[in-house]
Amino acid sequence: MMKLKIALVGCGQIADGHAGEIKKIANAELVGVCDIEPIMAEQLAMRFNIPAYFSNFSEMLNRCRPDVVHICTPPASHLPLVKEAVTAGCHVYVEKPLAMDYDQCLALVDLVLSSNRKITIGHNSEFDPPSLDMRKLVEKGVLGDPVHIESWFGYSLAGPFGKAILSSPDHWVHRLPGKLFQNNINHLLNKITEFVKDERPYVHATAWKSYFLPKYGDIRDDLFDELRITIKGKDVSAYGTFTSNVKPVAQFTKLYGTKGIIEVDYNSRVVTVEPGAGLPSAIGRLVSGFSRSKAYAKSSFQNLWRFMKNEYHYFAGLNYLITRFYESILQDKPLPISTTDMLRISWIMDEIFRQINNNKE
Repeated sequence: MMKLKIALVGCGQIADGHAGEIKKIANAELVGVCDIEPIMAEQLAMRFNIPAYFSNFSEMLNRCRPDVVHICTPPASHLPLVKEAVTAGCHVYVEKPLAMDYDQCLALVDLVLSSNRKITIGHNSEFDPPSLDMRKLVEKGVLGDPVHIESWFGYSLAGPFGKAILSSPDHWVHRLPGKLFQNNINHLLNKITEFVKDERPYVHATAWKSYFLPKYGDIRDDLFDELRITIKGKDVSAYGTFTSNVKPVAQFTKLYGTKGIIEVDYNSRVVTVEPGAGLPSAIGRLVSGFSRSKAYAKSSFQNLWRFMKNEYHYFAGLNYLITRFYESILQDKPLPISTTDMLRISWIMDEIFRQINNNKE
């Protein structure tokens, strides 16, 4: 079996997830890591038994000769790193957001495709077990025709990523056009664009800074932490919520169709179906409640089975995405995420940030 040689640049928090999952994949070998802070690269190499670490990206490419590079750096660096990687003959996995704006994303994708290389983006939540279960239900016709999607993304500013953003005005998130939102709402939007397939849907966005956030007297005061989005395609509408204040922190999607409602809870990894009352009056409502309980129990037992098979872990979606990307390279299969979808989401994000930044003024 041919093995792909993998290198990784950017040894921050998400790099641990990448390194851990790459190590589990039989047809991949992690040959080198790189960070402009040498100690970051060294500690990642030591923890995951990686043979080489570097502080210079060009040197890593020249010495390791990787087939694939995982780019886990801040988005302002993505375009030049991708250019250097594909020039060296590498395929690229690029963490979200793909680049700083739509124009950069388009240039990045064109660069990869014109070099006859392959690219994927870190939309790993698209491949979490509940997302896969949801698609099976949709394929079976349980939903019917989709009518409306509700996508909810809760975020904790008290968590390790949130604390890092709030603790320093120099954090790279503050220099993004969409700031906190741009680093996170890919995971909100990809649930929507799976069903709203219009190239340029109607988008309306409203954002604000909650009174829970302290005043800093610097660039951090420009950080918005609440966002509401309405998206309308030709046939399907959607509503998206990003919130850093609702507790407990929840991440879920609710799909409304002509035959039923499917709810996907990404935290508990439970997928339930609400087909509606099939019997009249109070009896139908009573039976419907038992049906929902049965669906929760069934999904919970599936999770228990996955746990027993060592398949129930935090980065299950990341592992699935990386594995499918490597298969697309080795077996010339389609990409796990199309470049069309990457660019559609980038365009929607630009439109959201244009609206909320104009409203600031």
